[in-house]
Amino acid sequence: MRNLTMMTDLYQLTMMNGYFLQGKAKEISVFDVFFRQKDTMNFAVFAGLAQAIEYIENLHFSEEDVEYLRGLDIFHPDFLEYLKNFKFTGELYSVREGDVVYPQEPIMIVKAPLIEAQLIETALLNIVSHQTLIATKSARIVQAAQGKGVVEFGLRRAQGPDAGIYGARASIIGGCNGTSNVLTGQMFNIPVKGTHSHSWVMSFDSELDAFRAFAKVYPDSCLLLVDTYDSVQGIKNAITVFNELKAAGHKPMGIRLDSGDLAYLSKLARKMLDEAGFPDAIVMASGDIDEFLLASLNNQGAKIDMYGVGTKLITSEDMPSLGAVYKLSAIERKGKLLPRMKISDSIVKVTNPGFKTLYRLYDKKTGMAVADLIALSDETFGKPLTITHETERWKTTTLNDYDIRCMLNKIFENGKNIYDSPTLDSIVAFAKSEKSKFWDEYKRIDNPQIYKVNLSDKLYELKHKILKEHKSRH
Repeated sequence: MRNLTMMTDLYQLTMMNGYFLQGKAKEISVFDVFFRQKDTMNFAVFAGLAQAIEYIENLHFSEEDVEYLRGLDIFHPDFLEYLKNFKFTGELYSVREGDVVYPQEPIMIVKAPLIEAQLIETALLNIVSHQTLIATKSARIVQAAQGKGVVEFGLRRAQGPDAGIYGARASIIGGCNGTSNVLTGQMFNIPVKGTHSHSWVMSFDSELDAFRAFAKVYPDSCLLLVDTYDSVQGIKNAITVFNELKAAGHKPMGIRLDSGDLAYLSKLARKMLDEAGFPDAIVMASGDIDEFLLASLNNQGAKIDMYGVGTKLITSEDMPSLGAVYKLSAIERKGKLLPRMKISDSIVKVTNPGFKTLYRLYDKKTGMAVADLIALSDETFGKPLTITHETERWKTTTLNDYDIRCMLNKIFENGKNIYDSPTLDSIVAFAKSEKSKFWDEYKRIDNPQIYKVNLSDKLYELKHKILKEHKSRH
């Protein structure tokens, strides 16, 4: 288990030093983790909790860490002594990995002494923002694939080893069937997939020689990359080798297309394979594929059975950052938690105050998600329940018969991990189940219906009370 304690921004440490010297270190604080609205993303799939737990469990400053900080000559000696025995003693609440989440919702809440809560901001955002981003991109691509298998192929294009390893893990949570990343497969017991590249073909005197050699080594899992020189001739050469395999009692797996007009070539390949007597041979496609190209291929009637998706998945090319933030929402004064709220001229940057929780409401008859409700932690709700749009107050929905789920689970209590972390298989199953509880209108790639995320009446009143008080003072 790696010690990532020093993976933080300097200003976290300078603030900690200041809190320590100002006597504020032990003040209980509440911070919310959430992300803001993105034009290209209407929902997200939360991921990274397992690695966040590992990070917090291993929080400590080594002697080398303290001496390095001492050498910066900006920290008080007493603060550096304090760091030698630093550990997390607070509470962490989080939605489950695989949960579908929306902008402005608290997906994690930290309640801890101010000095501790401040330190973990950077690493928590780094860990969960990246994995959530990739899990979300994966979910969109898998959705666009319309039931066809999707394999993550992006390790070579990822922004570093961790992005490749944990991005591949996140892609599985998002719905991918496997990864080309062998280390991720080993670490998390994920199916690994792969055959050969163009260099295999180019290392032989002819494409046919290369195909025959590969078939000899892997007679029962022979999937041939056919576009090294000419895709149509490559398909013909693959069929020649498939006939030889069939005569020897083996069943070829199929072909892979990596370039060219994938819609046209896949339809041609399907016709050629079927006419040659290989209706079960799959046509796999790879290359610069994302959900938008998949939608186009579907519209063109492409005959593709499986996709290998690399660069545009592992880098989330069209949206390279989740934009998650970590904002103070309450601070203790004389034993009482007082709400705090960031106020801004930009409405999207105005935060929700207080120690909160998050609920999901489901229609009892259909089991489908109806709305999410951000509420203060001590609130309870009865039936019927009327929820109101935060800014367009004339929009209301009354629920008479609903199920309610508290989405935030307590992960750490008094600095101890009390959460029974599920297996990756369980997370994948949960993610698939939760995504199925949202109508397609909410999940479509273009112009989705906006899912309801509302504030409880008490939270709304608290927020506007603070805004009114602020206005009166200024």
